[in-house]
Amino acid sequence: MHPFDPPSSSRPTILIVGYRAYSELDRCLASLATHEPAVPVVVVDHEADLEAGQALAARYPRMTYVPCTSNGGFAAGVNLAARHAAPGAHLLLLNPDCVLSGPVVGQLTAVLDAHSTAGVVGGVLLEPEGALQRSARRFPDVTTAFAGRTSWLSRHLPGNALSRRNLSGRPSAPTVVDWVTGAFALIRRETFDAVGGFDQGFFLYWEDADFCRRAGAAGWTTMYAPTTAVIHGTARSSVFAPVRALVAFHRSAWRYYWKHGSWLARVASPVVAAGLCGRFLMKLSRQASAPPRPVDSPARHSRVRDARA
Repeated sequence: MHPFDPPSSSRPTILIVGYRAYSELDRCLASLATHEPAVPVVVVDHEADLEAGQALAARYPRMTYVPCTSNGGFAAGVNLAARHAAPGAHLLLLNPDCVLSGPVVGQLTAVLDAHSTAGVVGGVLLEPEGALQRSARRFPDVTTAFAGRTSWLSRHLPGNALSRRNLSGRPSAPTVVDWVTGAFALIRRETFDAVGGFDQGFFLYWEDADFCRRAGAAGWTTMYAPTTAVIHGTARSSVFAPVRALVAFHRSAWRYYWKHGSWLARVASPVVAAGLCGRFLMKLSRQASAPPRPVDSPARHSRVRDARA
């Protein structure tokens, strides 16, 4: 047993919500089989290709495969996966486009165990080339529009004060933050149950910020831990429905704003709505003019399965 490995009675269940990205999911499951072979995994497969999904389930016997004919969104997928988790187990959210390079479950669990008020612990996410993804952040405010993760300011001048305010670097020790991305985060089961899981009104994006905010209101803290990192290839599923993902981002941003905004924010809501509409149209225009990204086809799924059989 690895020094950080928790006993089986307290071992988390890994929850993965997938949408068509079977090659990425295969790589993710292979890395889990190598580095976390004893940890149970639940995969919710939206708009499932049963042939591809069941082939993966046969290859990785610790995986509980939950196919869905429709796509209810990430939040709904997490809640469904949690119902298939081991009773009382903490929940480790992991995107299907993440790949482990070493054990991580025990280290995240150790942070949760060492901080009794911690409800969520986010791990480190790295780009495939090794750059840090800013996955721990402040709750959004007026500065987020100018210095959020994908803003021009943060991409071209990452050391500016506003971006440093909104986006945390990699800490040297577990640190309390406002929220962490749901791409790689351990949630205490008690916290998950206390706040009623994820808000399924968010189809995609911002549901993790909303969850951390509601957990904070219930007395739990969110932490960011410098654990063994995972490699995260962003937006691998949204490439299959890029316009839908773009719409979901802006609808979820509006939902978060309206749900958690103050009375003053409500007064300013027409300006915010106009800003979100303008951002959406600008992103849509750029998306339409960009060359198409390659996607996996069912035929490629078959070739992947044949090559690895």
